[in-house]
Amino acid sequence: METMAFAVVATAILGFGLISGRVQNTIITAPLVFVGSGLLLGEHGLGLFALHIEDHLIHTLAELTLLLVLFTDATRINLKQLRQEHNLPVRLLMFGMPLTIVLGTLVAVGLFPNFTFWEAALLAAVLAPTDAALGQAVVSSPKVPVRIRQTLNVESGLNDGIALPLVLVFLSTCSSAVAGQGGAEYWLKFALLQVTLGPLVGILVGWGGGRLVSWGMRSGWMNEAFQHLSSLGLALMSFAGAELIGGNGFIAAFVAGLTLGNTAQCSFESLYEFAESEGQLLALLVFLVFGAVLLPGAINHATWEYVAYGVLSLTVIRMLPVAISLIGAKLRKETILFVGWFGPRGIASVLFGLLVVEKSILHHREEIFFVALITVALSVVAHGVSASPGVSWYSTHSETYNEDSTENQEVSEMPVRIRHA
Repeated sequence: METMAFAVVATAILGFGLISGRVQNTIITAPLVFVGSGLLLGEHGLGLFALHIEDHLIHTLAELTLLLVLFTDATRINLKQLRQEHNLPVRLLMFGMPLTIVLGTLVAVGLFPNFTFWEAALLAAVLAPTDAALGQAVVSSPKVPVRIRQTLNVESGLNDGIALPLVLVFLSTCSSAVAGQGGAEYWLKFALLQVTLGPLVGILVGWGGGRLVSWGMRSGWMNEAFQHLSSLGLALMSFAGAELIGGNGFIAAFVAGLTLGNTAQCSFESLYEFAESEGQLLALLVFLVFGAVLLPGAINHATWEYVAYGVLSLTVIRMLPVAISLIGAKLRKETILFVGWFGPRGIASVLFGLLVVEKSILHHREEIFFVALITVALSVVAHGVSASPGVSWYSTHSETYNEDSTENQEVSEMPVRIRHA
């Protein structure tokens, strides 16, 4: 990275940091600021941030960010609490998310007739994960009932890891069709190894590594600094171990985080917070690169179909499956509308899109990538701007709910992503 690019990154981080406390309850969010800064300072703006999509640095940054986001998101989810208390996010993940992918596929088939069915499914899967960080006020505001904000928090923590195997399977299915009969066997074998060896390595690293770190913490052999660093080490070890034997490193990192968070014999809260801080820093850099390098190309190639799919992805494709999955949950219509709207598309969709471009031979891989980028850009603006007003609107309704209402049922709180909005 050139010296000027370093200066731009440093200035953006320090500049927003200086005002972050003042704007945290406003419509100004960190993703919005960093995407806007990227557009202003990139090659299509002032030209101060000189990187290109082909640069290896962008793909390395994307892979490291996705690795840490998947690992830390999974680490903070307590599966026992999820089974016992959090039936609403389970509904969203088991029913809402598959319905979202099905509906997204059907809409893509209609809007993009040149896409094959599996390319349409791939686009829908890339845009299935939500990113609560784009509307951080929604999952952290005390004005929102704990059960509702935890529903969105837990959903966001798990759906990126659940969507990734589907992205890989659809990607391999599309690639096998393009490769023809001779290459189909390779891609199908590739998909099978990716979604089987990855989880196996993740379980081994999460369980075994967690026990080793727990022992080091209890015995005093490991000092505090390296206790913090061990979370990064476990994430990287799971990724590298899976890749070395033909599995998927990202799936391994997600499973390792999930295993670590649910089997560790010591409290890993400080370890999680350290890795989360590093992951959020990288996420902000991805948003800066998104605005400076990725989004201008998407805008230049955008058609009305791209924008229409983005709008539908954030509204009907998300909100209708949410409403269906919550039938019988005895939630008010305001709650269903609130949960349905706040399903932002963010960092995972950008990084999944980069995987599609980098690792596939699809004829329409760039179109899939550009549609995903346009959708994320719309989400950064729409969900960032509406987060605080949305909380205020919903709180006026939720304040009238009695203590026995479904929304106000007590649930255990799981950690939310570190505030950066």
